[in-house]
Amino acid sequence: MNNAYKKYIPFRQIPLPDRKWPQNTITKAPVWCSVDLRDGNQALVDPMNLEEKLNFFQMLVDVGFKEIEIGFPSASETEYEICRTLIERDLIPDDVTIQVLVQAREHLIRKTFDAIHGAKNVIVHFYNSTSTLQRKIVFRTDMDGVIDIAVDAAKLIRKLTEKEVSETNMNIRYEYSPESFSGTEVENSVRICDEVLETLGAAPEKKVIINLPDTVEMCTPNTYADQIEYCIRNMKHRDSAIISLHPHNDRGTGVAATELALLAGAERVEGTLFGNGERTGNVDIVTLALNMYSQGVDPQLDFSDIRHVREVYEHCTSMKVPPRQPYAGDLVFTAFSGSHQDAIKKGVDAMKAHDKPYWEVPYLPINPADIGRAYEPVIRINSQSGKGGAAFVMQQSFGFQLPKAMQAEFGAVVKQACDEAGRELLPEEVYGLFSKEYLEVKSPYNLKAYKLAEENEDEENAEGSGAVSFSGNLRFHHTDHPVSAVGNGPVDAFFRALAQVSIRDYSFVTYQEHAISRGSDSKAVSYIHLKDAQGKDAFGVGIDSNISLASIKGIICAINRSRRAKANQ
Repeated sequence: MNNAYKKYIPFRQIPLPDRKWPQNTITKAPVWCSVDLRDGNQALVDPMNLEEKLNFFQMLVDVGFKEIEIGFPSASETEYEICRTLIERDLIPDDVTIQVLVQAREHLIRKTFDAIHGAKNVIVHFYNSTSTLQRKIVFRTDMDGVIDIAVDAAKLIRKLTEKEVSETNMNIRYEYSPESFSGTEVENSVRICDEVLETLGAAPEKKVIINLPDTVEMCTPNTYADQIEYCIRNMKHRDSAIISLHPHNDRGTGVAATELALLAGAERVEGTLFGNGERTGNVDIVTLALNMYSQGVDPQLDFSDIRHVREVYEHCTSMKVPPRQPYAGDLVFTAFSGSHQDAIKKGVDAMKAHDKPYWEVPYLPINPADIGRAYEPVIRINSQSGKGGAAFVMQQSFGFQLPKAMQAEFGAVVKQACDEAGRELLPEEVYGLFSKEYLEVKSPYNLKAYKLAEENEDEENAEGSGAVSFSGNLRFHHTDHPVSAVGNGPVDAFFRALAQVSIRDYSFVTYQEHAISRGSDSKAVSYIHLKDAQGKDAFGVGIDSNISLASIKGIICAINRSRRAKANQ
């Protein structure tokens, strides 16, 4: 590249020193118009067939779009067919307006009106290119010539509308786009838009959509916002216009440009799902809408089942949503980093513990469940994961709430397994490690038969004395050793029984317990923390339908694991 960059001309900034948009905030959703069936479709290697278009249209309706650009009916028979099919099969809900695109050329405009005949609500969207470069290279005319093209088209469209409405009582609205607005001098954009508004008879009670497209994204988002604010300030007939945006993504900042342009006063956005469109695509309406959602603004679109939306999109377009696509990608709510996993787990735990009214979880801008995303993939385990990640997987996928003191130990087990495998571990594999490490430990001490019973000194006293007896059969060194003892509780009784076979070098630190299933098959899990004679920690886990027996199983598990660790030193 070296010095080749010198051939590019920097974009001319807009003279707007007192711009107002930086102080504004987005507080409500714009009017959304999907252009998936036109802009999105024409960008596909294999455009959608009729069945796919109808399927996609229905999905857009289900999501909540009230304005849908269905195509360019004058461009081809295929485009004409989708328009006629929607109308003749009565597939357009009464509260949905279809939009059709047409160049500012007489024969194309007439064919477009043939295509929309009989529809209830239609936006006729016409355009002609106005940019400095296109005037110079493509049309070889001045701005007056470009304005004449737009005005002549507006006159014909108004005439054909009056005829159509008198015959069918259709509701026809207008939209005009100075195509390549982003490359047009802002004063010329204002001039042509005012001329078109006057020609169409626009009025405050009969507004015309003025669409100001970032046809090729040529400048930073703040400059696009300046362009929009300049036009809004200087249009003579601003009160008779709905200011619309149609951003593309050539610089990769389409979403930012749209948000700043909304701050500048735009009221409507044309875009596509997941940003499909020519070159680097149109602006992504899913991201825009859910960005608003994350700021407490109702986007007026329903993405509560984003998986279904994605499935229809991928089926109809043969495009794939990238794994890092905001909100919808497979990995966008996924944390591999140990510190991120720990923060997410603590955030989720705090939400549950305090029943907070607001979503406050680090690294998750929205609750994945709000858009139909599951919690299981939020934290995934690889060699970068930490103790919190393994604990989160065990809690969300299997119901185990590992104590904080135990998480580091199990996290190290999982990390070692990841290093050895050289890949991500699935939740089932994490559980397998947990089971092997804690639940399947049966040596050197195997508790084969056991029972607990309350000791009541006073038969008439229903509550008894609180003493508990334990009896069981502890197998070690290939021999069964009957043990029994009485204590002031199940744990004390079991420790007294262990002392009978000279297992005395462990002190009880603490335990935690909780249910891991519901209903008649509910079981309890007990997490035991012991210390050996040298003060080293030993953790064990026990599961049983009886919580006291679960604790006893946890104790023998901790002792077995401690003895195994010493044997391996």
